[in-house]
Amino acid sequence: MSRAPAQLPLGIGLRDDATFDNYYVARANTPLVDKLAQQLAPEGEQFLYLWGAPGVGRSHLLQAACHAASDADKRALYLPLDELGHFPPLMLEDIERLDLVAIDDLECVIGRKRWEEALFHAFNRLRDAGKKLVIAASASPRQLNVVLPDLASRLTWGVTFHVRTLEDDDERLAALKLRASVRGMQLPDDVGRYILHRGPRELGELCRAVETLDKASLSAKRKLTIPFVKSALGW
Repeated sequence: MSRAPAQLPLGIGLRDDATFDNYYVARANTPLVDKLAQQLAPEGEQFLYLWGAPGVGRSHLLQAACHAASDADKRALYLPLDELGHFPPLMLEDIERLDLVAIDDLECVIGRKRWEEALFHAFNRLRDAGKKLVIAASASPRQLNVVLPDLASRLTWGVTFHVRTLEDDDERLAALKLRASVRGMQLPDDVGRYILHRGPRELGELCRAVETLDKASLSAKRKLTIPFVKSALGW
């Protein structure tokens, strides 16, 4: 039986649907997803750094890595610093006991001395213990205004990947159809293209629209058609 990922007493958990199976891999992102999925293997990279614009799935990938760790009977911890950065960095103590630490939204604490020092020491302890670390941020390590030089140096030690956006509407449609199929829905191409045309451009918002449609279709016992989408989403 696999162990659940380590959870914080602050109630920060993982989304059930944030898995590798539920992440549409853009062609440009295939190498980074492969590296992340293989990170816990003995030959896996010890430190990965992912950066990209909002909506490219950075948080999804980090949570997927934690789910995969749990499935492999490993202990993992997901730390979204946009939610935790206003707390003192006490949650970084003893994290070297874990197999994988996933730190999200690093930019939220950059420039804060106490957090930068705590991250530097946590990085060193994880390295010395041979444990795995993945960090996600909105900018590359060299683009962050890191105050502590030693931390700035550590952030460039690992393999860095730029998480790319989906290249075109064909990839965006495929991503929506994957999200719908995971929820047990069939998303016809014409309905999917209507959603892409009328909905927000940000993929995360589009996926939330699919979640809304899932609930509405279950309640109304209706298939996904353009008139139903118009009614359910108020378009």
